Amino acid sequence: MVHLFEAPRSIAIEGPIRAGKSTLAALLAEKIGAPCIVEPQQNPFLGRLYREEKGSAFSAQMWFLMARYEQLSAAAERDASAKERVPVVADYIFEKDKLFACLNLSDDELALYNRQYQYFRDRLPTPDLVIYLQTSPQVLRRRVLRKGLADEQMISIGYLEQVVQAYEHFFFHYTASDLLVVNTDDIDFVQNNQDLQTLLRRLTEPVRGTQYFLPLGHKNADAHRSLLRGNRTQTPTLRSLAQGFGPGIVQAAQRLRRG
Repeated sequence: MVHLFEAPRSIAIEGPIRAGKSTLAALLAEKIGAPCIVEPQQNPFLGRLYREEKGSAFSAQMWFLMARYEQLSAAAERDASAKERVPVVADYIFEKDKLFACLNLSDDELALYNRQYQYFRDRLPTPDLVIYLQTSPQVLRRRVLRKGLADEQMISIGYLEQVVQAYEHFFFHYTASDLLVVNTDDIDFVQNNQDLQTLLRRLTEPVRGTQYFLPLGHKNADAHRSLLRGNRTQTPTLRSLAQGFGPGIVQAAQRLRRG
């Protein structure tokens, strides 16, 4: 078994749909011999949300909120009572729930949601390391089509753009734990084993603060060299998106700050 350098005990993988969260979480958990927490599935309201049916957003969001809290709370209790503390890998962070709530809910729905969200968030631990899989809407759309799940085929490119921009804004300001940003437009660790091994090797090194990863051998590596230095002020994608959101994303960002 290969150990991470000064291995964090809790690692979470984040990113929009089809960024590769679950795949990377499972592979990393296997590599370090850790249990893997997989995001709750089978939300009965999700298909209606993707079809943009009226009133479906609140039901879908509250189902996710309860399921994610119950899952992470149970994992925290198991960790606290374990005789031997072991690392754990999850394919989401709890904050993603609020990110989507800010995108999908009306003001009245969000006000009600926030009361329950904050109660739950205050009772959950924060991961030691978060790995954010940064992916463009165009690449996500191709992966959604390739996956071929019926409900996901209804997701519009416009909605994917909103989700990506919301993630970019969130992680541009994220400081709750160490953060590694992995741009997956130019690497494919799901289909390419060499990309996977390169990423896993990076994770044997420490991550401090916010740092960025893109192998230098890829076609756009020169444009991303500054990202590897961990200097967020030199991050053109994150910086420009944080300053250039459309009205819907600006509203969601304001909601996140108010909450």
